[in-house]
Amino acid sequence: MDMPRDTLSTLSDDALMVLYANGDPAAARALAGRLLPRVFGQARRMLGDDGEAEDVAQEAMVRLWRIAPRWRQGEAQVSTWLYRVCANLCTDRLRKRRHVALDEIAEPEDPMPGAERKMQERSRDDALQRALNALPERQRQAVILRHIEGLANPEIAAVMEISPRAVESLTARGKRALAALLAGKRAELGYDDDTS
Repeated sequence: MDMPRDTLSTLSDDALMVLYANGDPAAARALAGRLLPRVFGQARRMLGDDGEAEDVAQEAMVRLWRIAPRWRQGEAQVSTWLYRVCANLCTDRLRKRRHVALDEIAEPEDPMPGAERKMQERSRDDALQRALNALPERQRQAVILRHIEGLANPEIAAVMEISPRAVESLTARGKRALAALLAGKRAELGYDDDTS
């Protein structure tokens, strides 16, 4: 028996997993609606490509559905487990394409050309993505999870299977490296040069 949609939205990820494992497809829809955009965002930032990010996000969700019947509440957060799977899938893809120079990868085009603001936002996103791509893989992953996905350091530590202190170090080094990579591009990206 399916639960009402408004009831499902109040349930935890763990509870939705158990309901799905017991045959409730509405629980799967609710959980996917909650987690899929976040996993897609993580994959997009790590890979810099919407198509690949969609593939990774879908594969991560498929793996979540496969594990649902064996899910044990309280051992791990569903979102943390899913972020880890997504990170591993992204890492695998990045390793396969390492031989391709970044300049050879086509920049994704703005779907709404002609609007000055959208073009400027796209330039900013592209500049950030290029800077993220230039970071070492672990720094990139930590910065994305912390500053773009908004995870707390303990959650990131669980996803990356490192200590919270190592997360702090990776994110600090990553932020410094990003600042250095983006230094001097304020005017080009449409930001005022005054720091007030």
